[in-house]
Amino acid sequence: MDAEKITVTTIHEMKKRGEPISMVTAYDFAMAKNADEAGVEMLLVGDSLGNVMLGYPSTVPVTMDEMIHHTKAVARAQTRALVVGDMPFMSYQAEEAEGMRNAGRLMKEGGCTAVKLEGGEEVAPLVKKMVSSGIPVCGHIGLTPQSVHVMGGFKVQGKDLEAAKKLIRDAKALEAAGAFAIVFECVPSVLAKKLTAELTTVATIGIGGGNGCDGQVLVCNDLLGFSDGFCPKFVKKYADLHSEIVGAFKSYVTDVKSRSFPDEARSFGMDEEVLSKLY
Repeated sequence: MDAEKITVTTIHEMKKRGEPISMVTAYDFAMAKNADEAGVEMLLVGDSLGNVMLGYPSTVPVTMDEMIHHTKAVARAQTRALVVGDMPFMSYQAEEAEGMRNAGRLMKEGGCTAVKLEGGEEVAPLVKKMVSSGIPVCGHIGLTPQSVHVMGGFKVQGKDLEAAKKLIRDAKALEAAGAFAIVFECVPSVLAKKLTAELTTVATIGIGGGNGCDGQVLVCNDLLGFSDGFCPKFVKKYADLHSEIVGAFKSYVTDVKSRSFPDEARSFGMDEEVLSKLY
């Protein structure tokens, strides 16, 4: 496998030649190292870490410090993949200057190559300023989890005429602002495919957007089957680690209770003469 580091230029070139782009979320060193070794092109340190790693009910409570902490861990594991750090809720929405400072923190302290923020036309001016200041940006439109309360829940976006037109305007505004990629979440596949063909410089990354996008992203815990709970329609489980992990823990508990672990092979000895002098 080509060991050259993936850059924003690489993503542009992949878009141009029609080569699909793989992206997964990763929240810690070990997971990022495995994904990077597997050849994933982009690692997203998503604010979904609030739900997946920290047990929050949504992404809304996630702080900048938490994002920086996890992004640092992922960046330390990266050897080839491009690391994208998520801008958490209210880290950029209130003031442009605050958004610039927080994006700078995520790159300088977190070590990521690019940042991701939710929104379309309304954040395009900030995206343009970030890009002109040397901060690569990945957009995110469609279902935007930080705005889930406004949207009335987790629903497919862009199904009616006005909503579809808004998605088109959002995507084109982000492309014009200089974003190198845009995540399309829960967007009708035909619309995502049409937009992907119309966008000439920005790569589209689908999560519930169909296979007509330039690439795909999934939450690492979802694709690995870490949980037997709710699974979104767009997720494909490539493993069932939940059963494997719970089964391993059960076996460990059984061995501890029966005193079969640790056995002699996993214990340390002591000279009998030394022991005899102790008692």
